Amino acid sequence: MTVTASGSLSLECPPNIKRRRFLKAASLGIILGLAGCGALNMETGDGVSTSAVSTLARIRTAAGLRVLAADRRLERAALQQARYMAAARSMTHNTGWGRDFVSRVKDNGIEGVAAENIAEGRMDIERLFAMWMDSPPHRRNMLDGRFTRFGLAYVRDARNPDWRYWALLLGT
Repeated sequence: MTVTASGSLSLECPPNIKRRRFLKAASLGIILGLAGCGALNMETGDGVSTSAVSTLARIRTAAGLRVLAADRRLERAALQQARYMAAARSMTHNTGWGRDFVSRVKDNGIEGVAAENIAEGRMDIERLFAMWMDSPPHRRNMLDGRFTRFGLAYVRDARNPDWRYWALLLGT
């Protein structure tokens, strides 16, 4: 890329790349860069674990299990996952940055057994946990007697603030 005498920009292709392919790649880079800017303005649900303590306590005590304690490290790992899902506008356990669930847990200093529930949509905490309880794999995670701690976080979609990306991490 060079600036001409008139002050306009001129794109110069590297010698081995066709101009059309170069322009497509450059356009895609600009679009992805602009999309990333919108993601920076999202409100996060950092600290939401404390508002879920009573809901999770009710679920677990009804099953004869001990109450889980909110854990800052688990919440931080949950928030990382929620941020990634919101930025990607996709619900997945892998971040796409080479960071899967196991590496996220390890990178946050979380040891022992861990599990993760994720969700997206327009829902409050009560509806979120009701949905997970209706799903056998999510229910199994929340009612696993080995878990003693949890972290819950969400991130709002930058384009639709009613839409949230949720992540719950459970640990021993």
